[in-house]
Amino acid sequence: MNILMALSQLEVTGAEVYAVTLADELIKKGNKVWIVSDTLTKNTDAEYIKLEFNKRRNLLQRYRQVKKLIKIIKEKDIQVVHAHSRASSWSANLAAKICGIPMITTVHGRQPVHMSRKIIKGFGDYSLPVCENIKNHIIEDLGVKEKETKVLRNPINEKEYIFSKTDELIYGKPIVSIIGRLSGPKGDVAYNLLSELYKNDKVYTQIVGGKEIPERFKKFKDRIKFPGYVDNIPEIIKESHVVIGAGRVAVESILSGRATIAIGEAELIGEVTEKNISHALASNFGDIGKTSQTKFDYSKINKMVDRALSLYSSHENQEQLFKMREILVNEFGKENIVNIIEKIYEKTYVLKKKKEMPIIMYHRVIEGKDEEKGIHGTYTLKKDFEEQLKYLIRNNYETVTFKDLKDGRYKERFNKGKKKIVLTFDDGYEDNYRNVFPLLKKYGCKAVIYIMGDATYNKWDTDQKENPESRFDLMRDDMIKEMQESDLVEFGVHTMTHPRLDTLSAEEVRYEIGEAKRVLEDKLGEKATSFAYPYGDFNEEVKEITKEFGFEFVVATDNGPLTFSEDMLEIRRIGLFSTNKLFNFKRKVSGRYNFIRLKRELKKRK
Repeated sequence: MNILMALSQLEVTGAEVYAVTLADELIKKGNKVWIVSDTLTKNTDAEYIKLEFNKRRNLLQRYRQVKKLIKIIKEKDIQVVHAHSRASSWSANLAAKICGIPMITTVHGRQPVHMSRKIIKGFGDYSLPVCENIKNHIIEDLGVKEKETKVLRNPINEKEYIFSKTDELIYGKPIVSIIGRLSGPKGDVAYNLLSELYKNDKVYTQIVGGKEIPERFKKFKDRIKFPGYVDNIPEIIKESHVVIGAGRVAVESILSGRATIAIGEAELIGEVTEKNISHALASNFGDIGKTSQTKFDYSKINKMVDRALSLYSSHENQEQLFKMREILVNEFGKENIVNIIEKIYEKTYVLKKKKEMPIIMYHRVIEGKDEEKGIHGTYTLKKDFEEQLKYLIRNNYETVTFKDLKDGRYKERFNKGKKKIVLTFDDGYEDNYRNVFPLLKKYGCKAVIYIMGDATYNKWDTDQKENPESRFDLMRDDMIKEMQESDLVEFGVHTMTHPRLDTLSAEEVRYEIGEAKRVLEDKLGEKATSFAYPYGDFNEEVKEITKEFGFEFVVATDNGPLTFSEDMLEIRRIGLFSTNKLFNFKRKVSGRYNFIRLKRELKKRK
């Protein structure tokens, strides 16, 4: 996808670190990212475009910002805007609305509460508060809908923060490192901390952060070290015995196995332990309180330092440090968070546009003789199928297989000028070779066909006690091989006997899927990429079993999320049958059909 990150800042902030980390990971995954901001301190692979959001004293300046954003969105074919600050979110939200694309906002702190803010929230289509206190705040105080928000921590590359044992520390006086800004509310916190730690001659204290030392801090210089702003924070943390900080600093410290005292602008949590880590997470380690009121008892800091140091006193206590690291890897792990954000981008884009790549489901394609039609009507006439292919070609559709969508290439479906579609056929009937394959070759189109293990005809249909189907042959191995070698057809797995998988035991499901996969892969000489649930029937256990067998794409029938990539183990398809003529086909391949259908279903329920 093409993504625009919007920041407003005059010095390095946690929001910038968040945005740059996220941008670089998104680029690695094949996305394109641009960052607009007043300044940009951190190195990044994203393209930086200067835009002074902090200059917003009047409507003319706001208008110029919005105008420039609209120009960027159109020139770069931006598909989603992700704002990381109040100043940038207002302008970005308006620009995104005008351009008809979604905006996501990561909410890093408490927001001003006043009537205009409640009316014009400025968060866009979806909000990502970095902790629970922010989520509760924007829902309760600003009226943001809960369904439009999700707590998502700042992504951190945990591999950069190696858990090091305490015996690797150089002992002498324990090193206490305060990491944070010397200006603003955090500067006040730092000043009050130093006022107490200055009295403690049992520890060596340093404060890391700030480009210049404010006048009021200079009186501490004889006993406190001021390294200033540094790039090697992980090294500073590693050399420390106790780290004092909030937000990202506290997280990085815990990941490194260091005793941590969490204190931020809003809350003094104290030394972080397994018992209070959930509370610490809710406030982003002291940065965000339940209210805007703050009052700390700084006189307790030196006792907190003593208790924090005691975490190194025994193997049991040190084990607690490692367990806390595991908790934070799960909460802040970069790969997990980036994957979630990508899905949110795609989902909000699809819901905004009300359009998604159609996955079409066929069964048999026949000439039209009476003996070919059978009982259940699960067929399409060959002449109708040819008309459908002609329509796709005339309207610049690109037929693709699931192999074409691997390695994240499914994200290309949003690119300008791309109209991708997947044509799938269930069961592997012989008429797919006789009638479908020649037309695919004639028009240069692709398809995916789901094959039954070693079945030779539709036994699951003919053996039904009520309303049995006529017998129809399935493709022979030589037909399958010929179609595979054309590179126009991909084959997927469709079980051994076509059962309703949600009625079977886990062992039976594993046989049906695993054995069918083995049989097909033996025929193809390559791994199968996708699987189709017979009848579209499954449950959560069945889904997990398809995952066990390594399928990257699993298709259902008319159920599943509206967004293709939201759940790759439950991809929604649109059925084509004998009654569907070209008019119906046009609607079903428009990309909007599932949205229209869902709206109709919801209306009926009312």
